Amino acid sequence: MVFLTLSCWIRSRGPDRYWKVQELLKHARHFRGRKNRCYSLAVRAVRRAFVYATKARKLKKRNMRTLWITRIAAASREHGMKYPVLMHNLAKSSIQLNRHVISDLAVTEPRSFLSLAKLARARQQEGFRAALGDGKEPPGVFSRVMLQ
Repeated sequence: MVFLTLSCWIRSRGPDRYWKVQELLKHARHFRGRKNRCYSLAVRAVRRAFVYATKARKLKKRNMRTLWITRIAAASREHGMKYPVLMHNLAKSSIQLNRHVISDLAVTEPRSFLSLAKLARARQQEGFRAALGDGKEPPGVFSRVMLQ
């Protein structure tokens, strides 16, 4: 690369520095104290805020999953099933709805959720019957699975 003049090679860093500082201070405007005005303080505060924001994005996913599980558990208890039993039997019935969708169904469409619960209950009863076999155990032997 050939520079014809010295002024092209040695650039003035002034305007670039100004916009860099303004960009950082823009992120620090809502901070309290000198952190929203002084560049050297704002640099540390903004970096720390970005670290917190990065961690919070993972926490948000975890919290939402917990919320969905809580909603599904509450709705399944209304229909006489526990959460793990419901999810296990839905998976055995090859229903591939994730927790987000199932919790939305539980909140907004209770009848649809009821049909899912009934389907899981039927799958559970079917599993009980399969575990019992033909129902003819030898006398004196008790099955570990009891029908309700």
